[in-house]
Parts: sequence; structure tokens; C-alpha cells
Amino acid sequence: MRKIYLPLFLFVISVSLCFSQVENVPLSYPVYDFLKEMSVKKIIAFDEDSPNLSRFEVAAFLKTIDAEKSQLSSTETKLLNKYKVEFIPEESNNGNTWQMFGSGKKFSKNLEEFFSNKQKYIYKVGKEGNNSFIEGLGNLYGGVQLKPSEKKGTFMMDGGFRFRGTLFNHLGYNFEYLKGALFGDNNLAPYMEPRLRTDFKFNENSEILKNYDNIGSYLKYYIEPLEDFHLSAQFGREKTTLGFGYSSKPMLSGNGPDMDFFKLRANYGVLSFTSIFASTVGYFEKAREDRYTKYFAAQRLKVSIRDLFDVALSDVIIYNGRIDLAYLNPILFFTFAEKSLQDRDNKNFVFDIQTKFWKNVEFTGTLFIDDDEQFAFLTGKTDRSEKFIYQIGTMMYEPLSFKNFSLTVEYTKIRPYVYSHYDIKNNYTAYGQNLGLNLQPNADQIFTRLTYNISDWGRINFEYSHIRKGNNIYDANGVLIKNVGGDVLYNYRDGIDDPNAQFLDGERVNSDLFGLNFRWIPIRNYTFDFHYAYNIDHNITKGFKSDFSYGFVKLNINY
Repeated sequence: MRKIYLPLFLFVISVSLCFSQVENVPLSYPVYDFLKEMSVKKIIAFDEDSPNLSRFEVAAFLKTIDAEKSQLSSTETKLLNKYKVEFIPEESNNGNTWQMFGSGKKFSKNLEEFFSNKQKYIYKVGKEGNNSFIEGLGNLYGGVQLKPSEKKGTFMMDGGFRFRGTLFNHLGYNFEYLKGALFGDNNLAPYMEPRLRTDFKFNENSEILKNYDNIGSYLKYYIEPLEDFHLSAQFGREKTTLGFGYSSKPMLSGNGPDMDFFKLRANYGVLSFTSIFASTVGYFEKAREDRYTKYFAAQRLKVSIRDLFDVALSDVIIYNGRIDLAYLNPILFFTFAEKSLQDRDNKNFVFDIQTKFWKNVEFTGTLFIDDDEQFAFLTGKTDRSEKFIYQIGTMMYEPLSFKNFSLTVEYTKIRPYVYSHYDIKNNYTAYGQNLGLNLQPNADQIFTRLTYNISDWGRINFEYSHIRKGNNIYDANGVLIKNVGGDVLYNYRDGIDDPNAQFLDGERVNSDLFGLNFRWIPIRNYTFDFHYAYNIDHNITKGFKSDFSYGFVKLNINY
């Protein structure tokens, strides 16, 4: 019996470590910008290809950065100290943290610190490894369309709460809900808040007051059964991304609605594995009987060689109409399994790499291969089966010793018909939005971004993109007359469309997109974003130009 009990005892000890906060940090949090910059600076190794980090993982990164703080600028040191209070439990105390209820103070007296520079919560209870937090959430938006000349204004507001925490040292949980209303021009609203493009209440537009909502919820279990072996299982709904990419990620960029998923992640030594099985929705349909559920399944194996590179292989399946047990198997290669299931689904294969060779300079590359002809790109032909994306980019942090400054440059090419499928329900979208790139097929893009951290309270960001696009050709009534593979809605049609799919064929449009954003955090938990965008479309085929510009201010409250 002793021989049985001893291994069991050792296993219980190995999995009873305290991880403090297992629940994830939302991808919208600015701490991810800081971790990315510190990763390019080679102080930490942040896995941005699957970036939803537990709060204890963020805390571990911050502790590593703190140990190397001699390498930090004064602004980086201020940012570090700010995030330590928020994410490292032992750094939190009554002098730097405030809660609305449960502080032991009189409520009226306690409210005096509502606009203080302390980290704020509505309520928190418990201790390390067993705790709960209640946070208030809210956003105020005010925007105006500047061009074309007719100025249109929009005002939006939403509010809600987040209930999160960790139980029994290993189980993280999160529930959040937001409800909002819109006043003014509906067309401008999705530019101010992109998630409205996939919000059912907003698009249904069946109520007197235009409104929208957002809900998320998940459970996440984390253990370390062996030394250097990290294992987590998560079930629920949350915004997530997968793969590399600066402007947007070819595999999963989070452009669509938040999906309901089961995610399994394992890291051991240089190897990491991610498996996701998720459900989402098809195009918005007025008739309920036309609405349907579609599924996204992906698995990714990555090898990380310290100070050299990360290289990964992934496969992705999009399908509908049934739940297939094959795609619930995390160790079955989906691309091959799909053929044995009668070749009905949209299968894709992804290879990507990110370098770690030099301090302050990083390179990434992605090759996304769509459907059957997985090696057709090697032929150099222009056949319609050449369905692939390639993306290469670099991020430089503190170039020419310019402190707190980063420069990102990226080129993306997406061939005709990529993301489309013979079954429209299986195209690479959710709610009509690309799950991958924010580009339609038959296009390329040069993307640049300049970012400067003014201090821990301010960050300025300038982006410029030049996009070349070949659109499908329609007649005056909107009927498709020539399909050049420029829309995920239309796959190649045998006997109708030209099998020689020339890149940028069709109605040629060149676009220049400018964006300027200033993020200002005057006090903790209150974030202002001032944004201006100017877009110019040059229709080369028809010989005219059009422009569109807008600006907005957003106040985010999270306490």
C-alpha cells in the first residue's frame, strides 16, 4: 500500500501549488502592449500567438521584468510599478488599492477616494488561491463623421459588471455582462466599436431605442503535474486569437463575435500544444429558420528555441450541420481526418515563425494554405487552386536608441478565393466577418505602425496602410457578372469562372488608411482614447476617388 500512496501523495503535492489568480486578463488590457515590448526587448518570452494569459502568468512576467529593471527606461519603470499593483497580490495594500464595499470604512467617507489614483474594485473578498472580485464596467463614446461633407454625430454608452476569481488554487472563473444604447448615426457606430458589426441586437434593429449587449463567461482549470509541465483546460466564451501577425492574424484575429469554445493548452520544455473546438454563427438572417451554427476547430504545435525562434504548425477546420467527434480529438490531425469524413469541410494548414535572434528586433512570417492544394503555391502558377496567404513583418523596439518608441512594418498578400468554400456556410467567417485577416481575398497590404509611450499615463499610436484590391464585378442591379475571387461569399464556380485567377484582377481599388490614436489615463481605471481616421479609396478601373474620415472619444471605466 505504501508504494501506491507515495506516488499519489507526490502527485497531490505537485498539483496543489498556489497560482493565486487563474482567470485570464482580457485581451483589451494595455498590459499586453507592455509585455510585447518587453518580449521584443528580450527581457521575457511572451507567447503572443495564443496570448490569453492567466493573471498569475502576467504577475510572473512582471516579476521577471522587475528583476531586470536596470534595463528599463524611466517610463517603463513607471509602467512596471503600475502593473505590479494591479496583478501581483503581494504588491496590493490599503495605500494603493481601494474598494467601494467591504473596506471597513463608512460608505460616504470611502467614496472620497472614488477618483483617487488607487487601483479600484467594487468589492473583493478572500485570499490567495480562493477569492472573488466584482468590477464595474462602462464605456462612453462620442463621435462625428467628418467626410463626406455631411457631418453625422453618434453617442453611445454602456455599463455592466465583471465577476471573477479563483477557487481551490486551480479553478479560475469569469462572468461579465454589458448593456448599451446608441443615439445618432448607426453607420458610424461600428467604426467606434467594431464588435457592433457582430452584435445581434444592434443588427436586428427591431426596437425603438438602438441597443447592444455583450456577454462572456468561462471556467479555466490549471495545473503543473510535473516540473516545467503546464496544463490548462478552459470552457466558455471569451475573445481569443491564434497565430502571429501585427495588423491582424491570418488564422484567428478576433474580428468575429466571441466564440464559445473548449481550449486545451499544454507546455513542456520547448514544446507547446493548443487545441480549440469552438462554435459560432453564420451570416445574420432576418428569418430565424435561416440561422445556423458553425464550428471552428484548430490545433497548433509550436517549438520554442530560446534566443533563436518560435516555429509552429497548425491546422484549422470550419464546418456546419453537425458536431463531429473527430474534431473533438486533440491528437488527431484534422486535415487528414477531414478527407475520411467525405471531404465536406473547409480545411486549412498554417505554418508560422517568429524570431528571437536579436534584442529589440523581431521578425514574423506566416504561410496560410487554404483547402486541398496544399503545395500548389510552390508551382508559381496563377490557377484558382493557388489559395494561400503569406505575411511577413518586423517589429523594432527602441530603434536608434530612441527610448519608449516602436516601429512595426508588415506586408500581407491574400490570393483570390482564400477563405471561401463551395458551401457558403463553411466559409472562413462568423457573422459575415473574416475570422482571420481583416482583408477580403485578392488583395495585398503594406502596414506600418509607430508607437510612443509618453509616460505611464499616455501612449500615442499612428498607423498607415496601403491596400490594393481586386473586387468582383457587378452590374447596375448588383448582380455578379465576373467573379475574380475577391469576396469570401463567392467561391470558384466550375464551368462559369475563369480558372486562371490572376492576382488583383477585376475592379481595381487602391486604398490609403490613416489612423491616429492617443490613449490617456489621467487616473487609474479611467482610460480616454482619442481617435482620428482618414481613408481614401481610389477606384482605378472607374477613375474616381472617394474619402471618408471620422473622429471619436471613448472613456473606458473599469473598477
